[in-house]
Amino acid sequence: MALVGYARVSTKDQEFQLQVEALESAGCENVFTEKQSGTTTKGRDELANCLSYMRDGDTLVITRIDRLARSLRDLQNLVHVLKTRGIALKAIEQPIDTSTAAGKAFLDMLGVFAEFETNIRRERQLEGIAKAKEEGRYMGRKPTARAKSEQVHQLIGQGLTKKAVAEKLGIGVASVYRVLKK
Repeated sequence: MALVGYARVSTKDQEFQLQVEALESAGCENVFTEKQSGTTTKGRDELANCLSYMRDGDTLVITRIDRLARSLRDLQNLVHVLKTRGIALKAIEQPIDTSTAAGKAFLDMLGVFAEFETNIRRERQLEGIAKAKEEGRYMGRKPTARAKSEQVHQLIGQGLTKKAVAEKLGIGVASVYRVLKK
């Protein structure tokens, strides 16, 4: 019956140290950490490692629900997996403990709000991009391969292979083919 912690931040410049300290203070014997977006469970290797480490009777401890999932569907799927394996879920900064009916209900409500927050942030971002484009301030990412098309043709003319050209210019091989096709 171990307490196992999971800490997550979304970007490389964020730190999870405060989460780790809080989880260790809550009695977690082992804490899994990762820097990965919470909008999906795909690609979250440390979450997968954490779940495979846990056994029947253990409790997964997080600081807040949004550290586990930002999608209501992912949250519900994770809770279902935990429940079928006999693992409880507890959030130390929110009254969530899936071993109680009230804790389960609160978990579902917070899951809805976490997904809502993600959707609102995405809408605001798209509105900001649209406004910037309208004002001529947003041009998007500059194409890397097209800007180097002259160099691609020169290096191919010198007899380099497409792979060698791609490596030399720091672009993908598919980009080399695309430049040569036009």
